[in-house]
Amino acid sequence: MIELLTADTPNGKKISIMLEEIKFQYKVTKINIFKDEQFKPEFKKLSPFSKIPVIIDHDANISLFESGAILIYLGEKSGKFYDKDQRTIINQWLMGQMAYVGPMLGQHHQFHHYNPGKSDFGEKRYFKISERIYTELDQRLSQSKFLAGDFYTIADIATFPWIARHGWHDIGLKRFIHLTRWYKDISKRDAVQKGFDLLNKGEQIPGV
Repeated sequence: MIELLTADTPNGKKISIMLEEIKFQYKVTKINIFKDEQFKPEFKKLSPFSKIPVIIDHDANISLFESGAILIYLGEKSGKFYDKDQRTIINQWLMGQMAYVGPMLGQHHQFHHYNPGKSDFGEKRYFKISERIYTELDQRLSQSKFLAGDFYTIADIATFPWIARHGWHDIGLKRFIHLTRWYKDISKRDAVQKGFDLLNKGEQIPGV
């Protein structure tokens, strides 16, 4: 049994999607980040930076924080979506998501979606960076079926929930034909649809 302590965010959805893909039994424990539950001492013991998600693998008696590390752990444990012979390239695209795609799109959310009109500099800066991310992903996917090559991996699982917020970005996903193709292909996966509906509220993946 895997316990997933999380909120309904792109980083949280990465892990529920992965758990659905590898067909591991799991339960979700919701952490209400809007009520600062992530800062409670009992959660901070599991996640020193007070960030979701966290998993507890009760069978192995281990807990992990940081979504990228969790994906690697689950990929190794299941033997799926993290091929031993491709780990160098998978790690590159996974770390790119962790260090660049997620943080920059997250800042774009803050300035453009949550707090428009408060910082012209911030809005323009992160819109420009986010548009560049779309362009760079599109360029990669013009050469490769998936981010790390011909096969779907944890790098795609990590990146997909962030692009699924394309409606917040106002960049125009349709303009990026290769990124759109990738997004549509992943959207059709049953496990992605189930994992995306993290809290079982009937949430559907946004269309293009």
